[in-house]
This record gives sequence, structure tokens and C-alpha cells, in this order.
Amino acid sequence: MEWWLIYLLTGAFVGFFAGLLGIGGGLIIVPVLISLFTAQDFPADRIIHLALGTTMATIIFTSAASLRAHHQHQAVQWQIVRNITPGVLLGTFAGAALASSMTGQILSIIFVIFIFYAATQMLLQFRPSPIFQLPGQVGLFLTGSVIGTLSSLVAIGGGLLSVPFLTLCNVKLQHAIGTAAAIGFPIALAGTIGYIVNGYLQTETLPPYSLGYVYLPALLWLVLASMLTAPLGAKLTHSTKTSILRTIFVVLLYGLGIRMLLNLF
Repeated sequence: MEWWLIYLLTGAFVGFFAGLLGIGGGLIIVPVLISLFTAQDFPADRIIHLALGTTMATIIFTSAASLRAHHQHQAVQWQIVRNITPGVLLGTFAGAALASSMTGQILSIIFVIFIFYAATQMLLQFRPSPIFQLPGQVGLFLTGSVIGTLSSLVAIGGGLLSVPFLTLCNVKLQHAIGTAAAIGFPIALAGTIGYIVNGYLQTETLPPYSLGYVYLPALLWLVLASMLTAPLGAKLTHSTKTSILRTIFVVLLYGLGIRMLLNLF
């Protein structure tokens, strides 16, 4: 089977929806990679680790593009980014190390829980009302540590966690989204390094062309396709009924979550 073609199609699909709906593609890429890596007879208990590490590496490229776009629209509050990044880096490294020590089944359960949370949040389009003021440096460090750890465990850029937190703290939604995009880059970079290092530290033999827990052939085709289709999705945002496509995407997330859940038992 031509695996590169499936990686390419997956990247194109995820990139299009990421551009159209402003969401990260990690929640789609991870389940797909798990299925593809299983079909290629990768080491069974390392499959989800490889899927998470490879997905985190793709987010480096997508988050960089998103960060640039939001910065051009002056939607990034850099003071928040500077204060939260140390905690994010610490939490992300810790999350990657924690993931490496977990069995594939435990990681899968954590991922399934998060995919249901994300799908429900998208379905309800939940936006919390501002009830707090933004915490100081210590508070942002601790919050960043939590966001980084959880993001690393499920291979997301952190937007699903950062945007609600910033909105709760009285940051305007446009700035919350732009700032979350900026926070996503250090999460992706630190998470990728963490998965590479921890992949080398474990003793099980990994597939050829793996850089730790990052499978390079999948990374190449996913990034290539998603970078081409994301701008197309973004252009269609204002001319397409995104509510219908959002519903389709949510149903897909629920379907992937249920499928993963059934495969666990």
C-alpha cells in the first residue's frame, strides 16, 4: 500500500479544516496515525507514542503559520506569552516524559477523554464569561505548566485550553485566540524535542526513519499537504456556511473517539 498517499490525503484534509474553522488538526491526525502505524506493524505499545510525537512535530509548522497571521493582525498579547512560556516549556517537557512512561492503553484513554471534551466544546461553541483578572507571573507560570503538560499528553497546540483560560481572565476573544496561537509554538517545539529525546531513551526498537518518537515519512507528507490546503480553507471561511462543516467535523471527532474507545476493550 502507498502509505505516503494516505499521509498526504490526511494532511490535506486536516489542513483544510484547520484553515476553515481555526482549529488544530492533532485530534484528527493522532487517531489516523494510530490506524496507519498499526497496519504497518509498528511496535504495538509504542504506536500511540509515535502518533503523538509525529503529530506534535507537525504542529510546529502549522502553529508558526498561525502565529504569523495573528501577529500581523496585532492580536497577540506578547506580555502574556512571555510570562506563560516558561511554565509551558516545563509542563510540555514533563508531559512528554510522562507520556513515554505510560502504556499505550493509558495514553489512549486520556486521548479519548480529551477528544470527547474537544468535540463537545466545539459543538456547543462554549465561550466562558470573564470572571477573573489575569494572574501575575507566578499564576501564569503555574497555568502554563498545566496547559503544557496536558497539551503534550494529547499532542495539541494548546488552543482548546488556552483560549477558555484567557477568556475567563477578561482577555478579548480575538486577542485570546491570537495569544493562544503564539503559545502553541513553544508547546509544539518543546513537545517535539521531548518526544524525540524520550524516544531515544526507551529500549524498544522503533521503525526505520524514526527520530525518537517522530516518524519522519509521515511528518513530511502531513506537513507538505496541510501547508498547501490551510490557506484554501482560510479563504473559504467567509464564503461558506461553516456551521454545517463544523457539525460534520464534530461528528467525525465523536466517531474517531468512539472507535478508539471500542478498540481499547
